[in-house]
Amino acid sequence: MKKIQWNLRNAIFGITSAIMAVGILAACGGEDRSRDTLERVREEGTIRIGYANEAPYAFRDSETGRVTGEAPEIARVILGRMGVEEVEGVLTEFGSLIPALNAGRVDIVAAGMYVLPERCAQVAFSEPTYSIGEAIMVADGNPLELHSYEDILNHDSARLGVVSGAIQVGYAQEMGIPSDRLVRFPDAPSAVEGVRAGRVDAYGGTALTVQDLLDRDTSGRIERAAPFTDPVIDGEEVRGYGAFAFRQADQAFVDEFNRHLLEFIGTEEHQNLVREFGFTEMELPGGVTTAELCARGE
Repeated sequence: MKKIQWNLRNAIFGITSAIMAVGILAACGGEDRSRDTLERVREEGTIRIGYANEAPYAFRDSETGRVTGEAPEIARVILGRMGVEEVEGVLTEFGSLIPALNAGRVDIVAAGMYVLPERCAQVAFSEPTYSIGEAIMVADGNPLELHSYEDILNHDSARLGVVSGAIQVGYAQEMGIPSDRLVRFPDAPSAVEGVRAGRVDAYGGTALTVQDLLDRDTSGRIERAAPFTDPVIDGEEVRGYGAFAFRQADQAFVDEFNRHLLEFIGTEEHQNLVREFGFTEMELPGGVTTAELCARGE
């Protein structure tokens, strides 16, 4: 009987200790799930944004160490208006951004991520901040004469480099490019290096990404394919719309963010802010909404 009582006391002590440990961990910096994200970041005055190293959308400036680009700079303006002054960038491979968001390692994805129906099932998007077409990077002289995804498909040996988790993977698959001719890279600079090294014959990215990478190149061994024809899927030329991603449970945060965002996009202040990253009036999202983009394909 004494042995049973002793074991019971030990079990109770163990449960109590575990509960206390959880409380201590929360007090020492574990994320408090009882508060919504908007309330927490306003109280703390700081927020973690997830980004992939893809200029001009979001990247770390090698000289200053500042996380910058179209998405982080817009985020700073909007969050500042919401009372959140400090933005901490968390570098993450593109394909891991949504898992990192939903696991609570970041509070917002600020990477110029396209709004797609399959992503809408996993996260809540802000309204779009830009729209854009596609391009491909090829070796100098474009030896295989690739000017479209269709050209890549029709050339039996052509290999296309894509960033894991990026929309271009889907474009290539929709166009029928075999999976054994798709080479996945963790980020855009790695894909361009793949073109330089001859590992792939082309790298597919957004028009601004490809142009930005070309502007930074000093090797002289790569060029942007010109002319270029955007992929045609379901009878329409593709055009991507980028936005910020939030956890689906943070709808109050999304609504407040959107309220300020819609007042900002298209203004002179906005245009001046993003011009250095290559964005012009041609890249404005127009009247396209996230609800429309999420509903595509239904």
